[in-house]
Order: sequence, then C-alpha cells, then structure tokens
Amino acid sequence: MKIIPLCPPHLPNLHSISAWEIDMTITTDPDFRAREALRLIGPDPDNWIPDRPGVDRNVTVVGGSGSGSTFAFALRRAGIGRVTVIDAADDEAHAGVWLNRARMKKLRTPKNLPGPELGIPALSFQAWYEARHGVEAYAAIDRIPRLLWAEYLSWYRQFLGIPVRYKTRLVRIEPVEGFFRLHLEVNGVAQVETTRKIIFANGVAGTGGPYVPPLLAGLPRTLYAHTSDAIDFTALRGKTVAVLGAAASAFDAAGVALESGAKAVHLFARRPAIASLPINRVRGYPGAYYNYPELPDAARWFQAWRFRQVGSTPPADAIERAIAFPNFHLHLSATWRSVQEKGGRIIAQVNDDVFEFDFAIAGTGYFVDPTKRPELAEFSQHIALWRDRYEPPSDQRDNDLGTHPYLGSAHEYQEKIPGNAPYLKDIHVFNPAGFVSFGLPIGDVPSIRRDVPAVVERISHDLFFADWALHETRITGDNIAPDFDASLYTAAVWKQPVKAAVS
Repeated sequence: MKIIPLCPPHLPNLHSISAWEIDMTITTDPDFRAREALRLIGPDPDNWIPDRPGVDRNVTVVGGSGSGSTFAFALRRAGIGRVTVIDAADDEAHAGVWLNRARMKKLRTPKNLPGPELGIPALSFQAWYEARHGVEAYAAIDRIPRLLWAEYLSWYRQFLGIPVRYKTRLVRIEPVEGFFRLHLEVNGVAQVETTRKIIFANGVAGTGGPYVPPLLAGLPRTLYAHTSDAIDFTALRGKTVAVLGAAASAFDAAGVALESGAKAVHLFARRPAIASLPINRVRGYPGAYYNYPELPDAARWFQAWRFRQVGSTPPADAIERAIAFPNFHLHLSATWRSVQEKGGRIIAQVNDDVFEFDFAIAGTGYFVDPTKRPELAEFSQHIALWRDRYEPPSDQRDNDLGTHPYLGSAHEYQEKIPGNAPYLKDIHVFNPAGFVSFGLPIGDVPSIRRDVPAVVERISHDLFFADWALHETRITGDNIAPDFDASLYTAAVWKQPVKAAVS
C-alpha cells in the first residue's frame, strides 16, 4: 500500500499562497487540508522501543476495521513501532461489518461524534465528506450513511498508510515469559509470531459469539440464520419470515427481507413496548462519559442491568423502514414457547398462537464469555469475570452480565487470582466485552475518543518501564555526541583583567 507523504512536493506551503490559490488547490485535491494537518503536527516520532531477541512485534492489533486502524495510527503517533494489524477476512471489502452483516441504511450514532480522527479535525468524516460533497451537503444529512462510512474508513487507512494483513486468523495465544507466542493461519498456512502486547479490536463477537435461542438452534440449519450470518435475502422472496428480537439489527434484517420481496415478515419482541428513549446515556455529557469507569462496581452493574432489562433501542428510521410495508407484522410480549420442523417449514407456538414460517432470523445479539473463545483457551480460566468480583442484589442478578470480563482501566484483562497469570495485563480488550466495565458499546465510534488514548497511554507506560534500565542508560549515558564543542564559546569567556604592578 502506498504511504502518502505528509506534505507532497507538488503542494505549496499554506502560508506562502493566497486564499484564491488555497481554494483552487482544495478544489483539485480534496485531501489538501488533511495533508496540511499532518504537516503541521509534524512527522511521526521514531520507534523508541528497544528490540528484544525472539520478539517480532511490540503490539499486535486483532481486527482491521475502524477500531484497529485507529489504534494503528494512535500507536504510530506515540512512537510505538513494530505494530501489526491482522484480520481473518479475505480483503478490505469483507473486513468489519459495514459492507457485510451491517444492514442499516445509516449509522445509529450522531454524525458529529468524534471518532478515528483522534483530535485532528481534517481527518474526520465531516472534513472528508465536505471536501468531496460540500459543506451544505454535510449539513443536509442527519446521520452518516453506512456505505459512505465504509468508504471513509477505506480512505482513512489508505491516506494514513495503515497496512492490514488480511487472511490472517488468530488461532491460539500462548503466553511465554515476557511475550506471547501467536499461532496464526496465514492464507490457510500455520505460522507463529511473537508479540509483547495484544489489542482485541475485533467487533461484537470478539469475546464470545452470536447468541441463538436454544429453540432455534434445534432446527435444521437451513431453516434459520443469525443476523451475523451472510444471509441470502433474495432466497426469501415469496417466503414467510420470522424475526426474533427487537433491537436495531432485527429491524434491519426485517427491512431487507421485505425489500427483497418476502411474502410476509413477523417480528417477535418479548418486551411489551419498543423503547422510545435511549437507555444508555453515558455519552450524554462529559462528566458521565469520562468518569464512568471510576464508578463503584454497584453503580456500573446497575446501569448495565437496567439496559438489559429495557433492551437495546432501534432508531426510528429502522422501525419506519419495516412498517412501511403492509406485510410487516410486529408482535409484542411474544415469547416463543415451542418450535418444530414439519415438512420443511417451521411450526412455532408463540404464547397461545401457532404460526408457520419458511425461515427464521435471530436478531438476538451476542453473548460475551472469554471461556468460549478458542484463542484464549490456554488461560481463559484465569481471567477475572464480573461474577468473580461483584455479587449483585438478588433482584439484579444476570448470568449473562456476569460472564463479561472485569477489565482494568486500560481495558486490560485482570487475574482472577493475583499472581496466577500476570501476563493478562498485556491483553487489551476493545470490543463490546467491555460494556459492563465501561458503560458504552465499546469498539463503536462513541468509545474511541475516551478509550483509545487510555489504552495507548498504558501500552506506552508498560513498554517503557519494562525496559527502564535500557532507557535510563540511553537518557543519562555519556556516549552521546555533544551538540557543540567548547570552542563555540571559548572566546567569550570572561577573563579577569591583569592588574598593573604597583611601583
């Protein structure tokens, strides 16, 4: 991938040209302001981390979509070199969710949330979009279209020269003294690399997997799918489809099925109403946003439990997309009691009614449990979970929340029993497994501004002090060439005048 210079030679210095020339340059080069921003913040620091024998990488980032790319840039700006980003997908188009299992028309978050730009406005989505479509066009959109967000992230990686190693799957992490041995599959071939730090920026299933209700899981696999699957919606044309769940992904799947020509779509929600107000308001103001991780365990648990009780809120346009079709049917307080396959169809009892469907889609979210991840199998029993650290009141018990990892302030795993697995602090988790600990959909845009700098700062701290003896020598050693020789100022040194002899 071509790395674009910070200030290409064909672009003049911003301070030496007229406003008209600036306007003309921006017109012909939409990335002009972004290049200028990089020039003004100066070059990336050199890698300051000493090499260690037998260690290939300082940091391995697992996941090459938006979060992984942001970490790569942030680590570079911190002077942390020998960083690699890996992704199991075949290529950029198949990495992440935006061109794959994400089916919304627009992102669910406000368009002006700070994100991958890391405080550099010219690298933001707004700057990128306005440079291509104009200020008025940006003002006209209420939220960011999904496909344009994917296009922006692709530009971000290419413009900043962030390489992602696709077709590289993490199979197993093996702790070794002072580093990890990573067992990978690269293009289907087994390979081993070593790294000192790991960041999991691998999305909603990164510390667990898709949750499929047991009733559905007992059916033939050809009769159902989870929203995380690559669903062939064209095959649902003329079919009667059931959707289980009432979060955004469920409504998105219902909308695509209807748009693809489904005969009818029935969406079943266990709750009596679809929440009309956001339950998670952590990002509502800076006080809650920045101080949330320091709240007592009881407060953090209660907020997570409260969110689970009410359920995830779909945006209004996701609901409108589905109800625009007369053949969409919403069932509230509708619990599936039994299900069976008969003649290639699904027979479901919902409350006291019986329905027949050709296909079912589970929009039922994801579970979080490090013990279920094969790459963590060698040490997952040592990872502290919320159920290990906090006993909720009897009326707030939730087994699913209890399996979330109890993360440290830099999103690091912690030991269940201190001293049993000290290496866990070198694995940082930037995916939704951090929800109970940090109160946000970690790994999504809202969490970037607060949490990416905290993780990078901790990695910098840990790597620096792990090699403090070497850094101390480097800082205080006398083997560094002086900036100048004493001859520079010798002639100006004051000399006491010689007094005349008294006769």
